[in-house]
Amino acid sequence: MRLKDKVALITGAGSGIGRATALRFAREGATVVAADVAGEAVTATAKLVTEAGGKATAVVVDVADFSACEKAVADAVSAHGGLHCCINNAGITRDGAMKKMKPDQWEVVIRVNLTGTFNMCRAAMMPMLEQNWGRVVNTASIAVLGNFGQANYSASKAGVIGLTRTMALEVAKHNVTVNAVAPGAVDTPMTAQIPPEVKEKLIAGIPLKRMAMPDELAGLHAFLCSDDAAYLTGQVIFFDGGLSVGA
Repeated sequence: MRLKDKVALITGAGSGIGRATALRFAREGATVVAADVAGEAVTATAKLVTEAGGKATAVVVDVADFSACEKAVADAVSAHGGLHCCINNAGITRDGAMKKMKPDQWEVVIRVNLTGTFNMCRAAMMPMLEQNWGRVVNTASIAVLGNFGQANYSASKAGVIGLTRTMALEVAKHNVTVNAVAPGAVDTPMTAQIPPEVKEKLIAGIPLKRMAMPDELAGLHAFLCSDDAAYLTGQVIFFDGGLSVGA
């Protein structure tokens, strides 16, 4: 078990990639702090982990609220004696062409996806610096390359990459690594809303000719938080079935 005795806080753990990561980390021996703005969903995730024999607690957190992030981290450290891994997976979309996009559509996506990632990174880094060990994994997206109707989302995820690289430089001397994953199409509740004809066209453009499954991305999260990735920091890994190759 690669994450034995580690404590991992995972945002957006109520469903999809976050839930799969919580379950995977528990199987790898970690104590999971599952965080999400949706209370019932994240409680269900924690229950799934414990029913499978793992250790998990659920916490309701709006990552856009810095004080809430600080409290979640402080509570995790108090309850479990430390915080070793932080997976910043929470994110939202409010798609629309720029000429129709309203300021509130822009602002809420930036606030959750980018500011929310900063908030949790800033809160989580403090105990990691004190214990001289930590792993942070942020979530970017293939949309950083540009995607029609996603100016807000693309900008937020491009910002996450800049944040990741800068944080990696600032904390490296404390044995804390910071990396980002940039998923393409993943089979989650969010992508389930895509019209079938659009999804079919999307899959046709992926060299591997399929969408990723959440547990596959959870496996990458586990690797990045393990000792196997101890020399990997400041990197962005495109997890997209080859879609970005040659783009």
